[in-house]
Amino acid sequence: MDFFNVVTIDEANEIIKKNFFNYNFEFETVDLLNSTDRILADDIISEIDVPEFNRSTVDGYSIIVEDSHGATASIPSILTVMGEVRMGENPKSDIISGQAIYTPTGGMLPSNATGVIMIENTELMDDETLLLYKPISKGENIIFKGDDIRKGDIALKRGMKLSPEAIGVLASLGISKVNVYKKPRFYIISTGDEIIDIDEELSLGKVRDINTYALYSLIEKLGCEVVGKNIVKDDYDLLRSEVDKGLELADVVLLSGGSSVGTRDYTDKVIASFGGKGVLVHGLAIKPGKPTIVGEGNGKLIMGLPGHPVSSIVVFKAIVEEYIRGKLGNNEILPQVKAITEYNFPSSPGKTTYHMVRLRQDGDKYYATPTFGKSGMISLLSESQGYIVIKEHEEGIYKGEERIVYLL
Repeated sequence: MDFFNVVTIDEANEIIKKNFFNYNFEFETVDLLNSTDRILADDIISEIDVPEFNRSTVDGYSIIVEDSHGATASIPSILTVMGEVRMGENPKSDIISGQAIYTPTGGMLPSNATGVIMIENTELMDDETLLLYKPISKGENIIFKGDDIRKGDIALKRGMKLSPEAIGVLASLGISKVNVYKKPRFYIISTGDEIIDIDEELSLGKVRDINTYALYSLIEKLGCEVVGKNIVKDDYDLLRSEVDKGLELADVVLLSGGSSVGTRDYTDKVIASFGGKGVLVHGLAIKPGKPTIVGEGNGKLIMGLPGHPVSSIVVFKAIVEEYIRGKLGNNEILPQVKAITEYNFPSSPGKTTYHMVRLRQDGDKYYATPTFGKSGMISLLSESQGYIVIKEHEEGIYKGEERIVYLL
C-alpha cells in the first residue's frame, strides 16, 4: 500500500463510521445507585406527570388570584381562611372567591386555586381573617402538574451520561433499575524493543511505557474499561498473537507505536492478516499524529497510534473518542472554555493542528499561551491545561483572537 496517503480527521471518522456501522455495544441493567456516569442505552419515556399535582413553591395561601387584584398595603383585600393543607395530603375542599387555604412549600393546591400569595405579603388578623397586601398574577408561585415532565415525554435521551441530576430525574419517575451500555472494552498493546514497563530497571536506550498508562486513564475517563495490556517486542508473530488475544477480549484494540514506515513496523501487516477489511487508513492530516493506522479485524476497530505520547493522546481524542461517543449516542459537551490568545499560533497548512496551551484567568476572562515542545515530550502535556484546534484551512491564530480551549 501507499504509506501516508493521508486523510483528514473528518474523512477518517467517516470511514470508521461507515465500516463499523453494524458493530453494536451490548447493554446491561443496573440498579439506579450503581448507574453514576454510565451511558443510557435507551430513551427514558415518562409514565407519569412530574409533578403529579399542582404544588406551591412558597409558604403562603392558595387563592383565586382575582381576589388579590387592587390590594395594597393601605387598602388590603380581606379573605376568609378555610384551614390548611398538610404535606402529603389532599386539600379537604376547594375554595370559592373570598376564601384562602394555607399551603406550605411543596403542598398540594386546591384544584381551583389559581395562585399562591407569599405569607410575607399577608397578615392573619385572627383564625379566619386574612389581609392581602399585594396583588398576584395567575399561576404565580405554582408548579403545575406536568410542568417538569409530561407523561409520554422523553425525560432522558439514549447516550446521556448519567449525572447526579439525571439520576434525580430517574428517581422522580420511580425508576429503580436502568438499561446502560456495558463499558466498551479496550486492549492496549505497546510495541517496540526499547519499551519497558514502569517497574522495570531503566537502562541506556530503553524507554518506560508512558502511553499505556496515559491511554488507560483516557479510556476510564471516557466511561470505558481496559481488559488487558501488554508490551510486545518488534516481532510479527508475537504482535499478531497479542492482537488476536485483544480482538477476542475487547471491542477496540489500541497499538501504541509501530505505525510509521520503519522496516520493523508490523502493525499494518498484522491487521491485514486477519482477512477482513484490513488497513482502512494509514496517515492522518493532523499535527501531531500523522503516522496513524485505522484498521479492522474480526469486525472490530484496531487503532495503530503513534509512539510519541502527545501524538498518541491527540489521536485518541480526535478519533477514538469520536467513535465511542458516536456508537453510544453520547453528545455530552466536552469540557471547554473560551480564551483570548496572548500570542500568534502557527499552523501546518493542510493539517488539523492540535496546539497545547497554558491557561491563566484574569477576572472573568481566560487567556491562552501556546505550549511549545516536540510530540515526544510528555512534559508538553503536564505543562498544559488544554488545546486549541486549528483547522486545515486556517493560516494560524493571531494574538487577541477568542478561541475555544478544550480542557485536558
